Formats: sequence, C-alpha cells, structure tokens
Amino acid sequence: MKFRILLKSFNNDLIHQASEQIHSTLIKTECTLNGLVALPTKIKRFCVLRSPHIDKDSREHFELRIYKNFIDITTESPSIIDLLLKTEVPAGVSCNLKVLKS
Repeated sequence: MKFRILLKSFNNDLIHQASEQIHSTLIKTECTLNGLVALPTKIKRFCVLRSPHIDKDSREHFELRIYKNFIDITTESPSIIDLLLKTEVPAGVSCNLKVLKS
C-alpha cells in the first residue's frame, strides 16, 4: 500500500516540527519513506483602502503565506495507518492522509 501525508500550515516552523515528528515515528517502523518534499509556498496578497471615502492612494497591503510538505510512504502493514492516526501534530498544522495504491 502506498500513502501520501500532506501537511499545510501558515507557519513555517510548525510545519517543519510536524514533519520531523511524523518522520521520526515512521523511521521506527518497517515502512519505506520516499522523502520529505517541500512544495512551493503560495502567497495571497490583498490590497485594502484605508479610507472608504477619500484618498484612494492610501492603501494597506496584506499577504497570507501557505506552506505545504508531503511524505510518501510504502508499506505492507495496515498497523501503520493506526500509528499515523494516533500521532498528534502541533496546533495550526493541517494533516491529510491519502491512499495512492492499495
């Protein structure tokens, strides 16, 4: 069976901490890891007028950065799924588990 763990976060330090935590728990098992891959950072920029009525040249700019990492796992043991579901990632990190091949 082949799995992919996708991690998303707004904080770069938290996503590295979560990926190292998952990586260290999976190293102890009999599965094979195909590495920790960092995907490009998505940046969403917003421009907002400071005053709604006058002075259109006065604006504020905000940005939202979304960091993503994924880990591919190949294993024959179904107990790995239970281990992955029991691991706790830091708050602020979204973790998705996807089955690629059965």
